[in-house]
Amino acid sequence: MLKYPLSISYMDFLDTILSLVFPIKCAICGKAGLDFCSRCLEDCPRAERESAKWIFPLYDYRHPPIKKSLWLFKYKGKRRLAKIFAEILYENMLEELADLAVLENFNNTLLVPIPLSRKRLRERGYNQAALICREILKINIAQENSGVKFELSENALVKPKETEHQAHIKDRKRRMENMRGTFQVDNPAIVAGRNIILIDDILTTGATLSEARRTLKDAGARKVIAFTLAH
Repeated sequence: MLKYPLSISYMDFLDTILSLVFPIKCAICGKAGLDFCSRCLEDCPRAERESAKWIFPLYDYRHPPIKKSLWLFKYKGKRRLAKIFAEILYENMLEELADLAVLENFNNTLLVPIPLSRKRLRERGYNQAALICREILKINIAQENSGVKFELSENALVKPKETEHQAHIKDRKRRMENMRGTFQVDNPAIVAGRNIILIDDILTTGATLSEARRTLKDAGARKVIAFTLAH
């Protein structure tokens, strides 16, 4: 089970050097010192569009600052945003899990990021969902008295199939067809009997998360829910 890649310390070091050359500024308003200042964050509306009951999106993607910050994070190498996104998600996860742990015995929890294909990972250089998961795990380890314990597996779910980018497909039916059979579980022992939290950045139609959930359930996962930053 992979928790941290071998290159993580190098990447943290590189971030430190870059922050000295290019001082940290809010991705939205430009205020120095933070990747995303609290004032900008407070102004961001929560997600209100309907989604499946097992998916918990946080913010409204139509809000320009949210769209901009996720674009910078996903396509412009602003990997430091993973930390602030993880902090936001973590608090919301604890709120939801407080009920699930009691009502549905949602314990023994495994974090699984939505994977990228090998080609897309090479092009981008990182998986944004995996970065968020690593930061969530760091927070969880630091808050050992929270009553919730997470494990992380970045290779529980893989994407061997290269697909058309979902953002380029507007039709929901075509999105579902595009994702069908795109994921697989190479080692079912990792997920068998586990409660799993899928992490992704953006929820649109839910096709990606639904296919990932189906694949994990077919491999023996007990219950699968998902959290996203925006919808």
